[in-house]
Amino acid sequence: MQIKEVAKRLNTTPRSIRFYEEKGLVTPKKDSENDYRTFTEKDIVRLSTILAMREIGIPVKEIGVILKNNDMSIRDYLNIQRSALFEKWIEMKDMIGTIDQMIDSTKDDTYSIEEIFGLSQHLKEMKNARLNWKDKWNFDNQAHSYDQNIKMCGYRFNVHQDYDEALTKVVETIRVKSEHVCLDIGVGTGNLGSKFLSNDTKVIGVDQSEKMLQMCKSKFPDIETRKGHFLALPLMDNHVDSVVTSYALHHLTDKEKILALMEMDRVLKRQGQICIVDLMFLNEQHRAEVIENFRESGNSEAIGAIEDEFYADRSILIEWLVANNYQVSTHQFNEILSMIYASKIK
Repeated sequence: MQIKEVAKRLNTTPRSIRFYEEKGLVTPKKDSENDYRTFTEKDIVRLSTILAMREIGIPVKEIGVILKNNDMSIRDYLNIQRSALFEKWIEMKDMIGTIDQMIDSTKDDTYSIEEIFGLSQHLKEMKNARLNWKDKWNFDNQAHSYDQNIKMCGYRFNVHQDYDEALTKVVETIRVKSEHVCLDIGVGTGNLGSKFLSNDTKVIGVDQSEKMLQMCKSKFPDIETRKGHFLALPLMDNHVDSVVTSYALHHLTDKEKILALMEMDRVLKRQGQICIVDLMFLNEQHRAEVIENFRESGNSEAIGAIEDEFYADRSILIEWLVANNYQVSTHQFNEILSMIYASKIK
């Protein structure tokens, strides 16, 4: 297909396509005699992915990093495109919801400019949080060795202590039925989500790491994998019966964790369930006590690991869930590992 045909098909311009070609984002074959470009179906899917990401404001340079592998399958491109479009859709929903709140606050002419400005700032913060979230731990590089690393022991500070017990507890706690849909956020290599496949449950695994998703799919072909992250889940509203996540939420800041809970609530059906197993402290006092104990014992490795990530304050998560009509129970495995189980109240 020639460049003008591609531009018309994708509702863009030949000039834009040439620009992405100049930046090395797409490399169509050229006729050696007349220099005409010929685009394959795979080139077109790649271009549509680029356009989708530009639509939500991702810089060209960053797109180049995301699409650095020119040998991605069409499924990979479509997965990335779906993730990008969901981010845009969620942003639009937030904008509409904020405008509705502004309209409500002005209906009796007693509004304050400060209140409207506050709503606008909140919207901006949510948008920036979604757009600016980065994987600073490079999970793509960890994918192939992840399963081996979580079984390692003997360290002075083992973040995966009680790992198997924790995953088993999640499966025992979540009540799934045949044909239920279970979402595993931060699915990784599928160690938790796969435990629900035997119950005739459809499992959707979401992860921001393409390599993790590839590993998950190779181990558990029946898990439907989708590229995405906590702050922009690539699912429609009220789509799943249960949400599970293990050892992933601690990669978000405290503010981002609340946004993540909001996203879980958005995709969850009425009477749905959430089960979180993660590294967390009971509250700020507990955090201070644990760190002080490590300091007194000279365990700088433990303190460094805690400060490198964002172990949750369990009390804040519970407070949000209760305030949003969930019945909550907890289980503590050790000083740093807890489970929160929340079910939507009718």
